[in-house]
Amino acid sequence: MKFVKLESRGGNYLVVASNIAWLRTAENGQTNVGMVGGQPLLVTGSIEEVAQKILDGVAAS
Repeated sequence: MKFVKLESRGGNYLVVASNIAWLRTAENGQTNVGMVGGQPLLVTGSIEEVAQKILDGVAAS
């Protein structure tokens, strides 16, 4: 199980990378991260920045 750290304006999340289903651009430079079986998370950063964090987290082992 690989965790990815995603920052939010309300606090930070450690998310299991394999549970991320989708990304969607939100307002004010934020991104919605869809979670399998759960509610989406609102995190800081553009969709490209968040996608890169996820890819970097999966590659680092």
